[in-house]
Amino acid sequence: MTVLDRPRTTWRVVDIVVASVIAAACSVVFIAWGVAYQGPATLLTPLLPGLQGLVNGPWLFAGVLAGLIVRRPGAAIYAELVAAVIEALVGNQWGVTTLISGLAQGLGAELVFAVFLYRGFGPGVAFLAGAGAGLGETVVDLLLYYPGSKPVFVVVYAISTMLSGAVFGFLSLLLVRALARTGALARFAAGRDAKRVG
Repeated sequence: MTVLDRPRTTWRVVDIVVASVIAAACSVVFIAWGVAYQGPATLLTPLLPGLQGLVNGPWLFAGVLAGLIVRRPGAAIYAELVAAVIEALVGNQWGVTTLISGLAQGLGAELVFAVFLYRGFGPGVAFLAGAGAGLGETVVDLLLYYPGSKPVFVVVYAISTMLSGAVFGFLSLLLVRALARTGALARFAAGRDAKRVG
């Protein structure tokens, strides 16, 4: 790997600003979904216990989106955690545990970007990063909200949450490409890459 091929680890001011804007925008989605998710979750739970993990996706995309755009180590954790802080400050039914979820989700996505050495940002990585965020959330949920769950519930919930995260990870990539077409990401490698793909 040459010096030019190495991922950039130093954050620019624009990286901090954009990651913060992503986090703030995602927190709005998180807050709205914190109210709206109850209906779908209530419908899914009787079908198969644990299937309500499918509704977790809208909480799992901030880190993936920031990671795909900013492409700096720590971007996924930063965006998920800042979004969680905003959500907790505005107020929700989970209070301070929202921060634990944000950290776990961000770490799950971050580990995927790290495995690919912050050089892979295609559909597969987006899909896996979303699933990683889902895995992080699964661990938190099973420990805090579903302790002592039966093995079947654990497996179904984990698969459902990771699948939901993976779908929203892929949707994040589509959003990046749509933003790139507008020129909004011109200062980022993500913008240039997406234009080549599109």
